[in-house]
Amino acid sequence: MFSFLKRLVRWLLALVIVLPLLLTLVYRFLPVPVTPLMVIRLIEGESLSKHWQPAHRIANSLKSSVIASEDNKFCQHSGFDWDAFADVASEFKNEGKLRGGSTISMQTAKNLYLWPGRSWVRKGLEAVYTPMLELMLPKERIMTLYLNIAEFGPGIYGAEAAAQAYFNTSAAQLSPYQSALLAAVLPNPRQYNAGRPSAYVQGRAATIRVRVKQLGPLLSCVSK
Repeated sequence: MFSFLKRLVRWLLALVIVLPLLLTLVYRFLPVPVTPLMVIRLIEGESLSKHWQPAHRIANSLKSSVIASEDNKFCQHSGFDWDAFADVASEFKNEGKLRGGSTISMQTAKNLYLWPGRSWVRKGLEAVYTPMLELMLPKERIMTLYLNIAEFGPGIYGAEAAAQAYFNTSAAQLSPYQSALLAAVLPNPRQYNAGRPSAYVQGRAATIRVRVKQLGPLLSCVSK
């Protein structure tokens, strides 16, 4: 019984630590073929549209818009934005509202290796995988991974598929306004539609465009 438990622990460690470590090395150079979320959605009967694009074929305006919307300090932090966590905790304490405080690096780790939903197990693994990504990948690569696997709508994954589906263009040719619309729907891509933006999405996109202009050097890792 004891030897069986030892083998089980070894297999679990290999599954949750060694495998993501090896895959991260692979994803530094090669496209991500599929993610757990994509597989789950396929099993649920959804389609799968994705078209991998390297960093230079994704508009800088989209990278900047995502940072302005999701993670202002992406270029500066090492995976976790502790100031943002403090703000979330304070807001929950004072107003009883719990909003997300995930960085782009955390969301990339989750999208690459984990499942949707909230649980302490998933958050714990996310906390392990996030610094792993930051140590093994440059910021530009983390952003490229994120923008190629993020869900932009039912069955739509990545910037290229989203650009084609919503604007009949490519990820490289996205305008600042189109980029802001895509960034605006990321928090809830199954409710909001970048191609048919509601008043809320349009307002959020306008705010994102203003923030992009204010961030300046905070966009240094994506404004090449």
